[in-house]
Amino acid sequence: MSIATLRGATPPMVTPVVRPISRRSTWGRRLLIGLVVGYVAILIVAPLIQLLVSAFAGGILPIFQALGDPHVLDAFGLTLIISLLTVVVHACFGTLTAWVIVRHRFPGRQVLNGLIDMPFAVSPVVVGYMLLLLFGRNGLLAPVLTALNIKVAFALPGMILATLFVTLPFMVRELIPVLQAFGIQQEQAAATLGASGWQTFWYVTLPAIRWGFIYGVTLTFARALGEFGAVLVIGGGIQGRTETATLYIYRALDDRQYIGAYSAALVLGIFSLISVSYTHLTLPTIYSV
Repeated sequence: MSIATLRGATPPMVTPVVRPISRRSTWGRRLLIGLVVGYVAILIVAPLIQLLVSAFAGGILPIFQALGDPHVLDAFGLTLIISLLTVVVHACFGTLTAWVIVRHRFPGRQVLNGLIDMPFAVSPVVVGYMLLLLFGRNGLLAPVLTALNIKVAFALPGMILATLFVTLPFMVRELIPVLQAFGIQQEQAAATLGASGWQTFWYVTLPAIRWGFIYGVTLTFARALGEFGAVLVIGGGIQGRTETATLYIYRALDDRQYIGAYSAALVLGIFSLISVSYTHLTLPTIYSV
């Protein structure tokens, strides 16, 4: 502290030095932004535009005719059932898994945390094949399933298991950082006031992590809608029985029914894009712990 300040004099104001932005840095920033925009445009925007052009090449009437086909409606209905069941399971057990990893320390915790990312590294086709080795006609669990008269392979249960596997990380990975940022102070305060564990979670923890929860549900649902490889192997793509929307698109392209394939792909793409984009646009203003 200077002598002038001690005597009550006003210290001189220090003017910050503002360095002008050079032309080189401006062009470098624009180039970097252009590269990122071009990267996203090539990988996402361009295929979407081509899909729109291909779907509407024959007009809008063929699209409605294709989407009104009973096989298409059955495929979308099965896709919706699998996606909703997947969301419900991961909403419960994914939240529980994230809670256990963040709040508890136990042997094998790091291994469990690493296994959650396994669906990112394993091909969905391999996932379907592994399920066949377990639940197929000659699978490891085939005698038990036969005795209980339960069919998993080439049936709805196997397709649900495959979708659950490939969508496992989304809910857990969204909730873990939110729970870590939230801390335990408010939960401890609620316990001190006499709240039970369920009351603490329902009235304290869940409101704090709700937007991470919603984002995880949205990503899980969008991923479940577009699953193809695993459900193809374990479900077989039997028309009218185990054919989802993605499997219908595959079959329609193979049968040269291009309008039907483009129309179904357009519906899936637009629905997933809207759900994910809405969440991204909403979260920056309300995502807080």
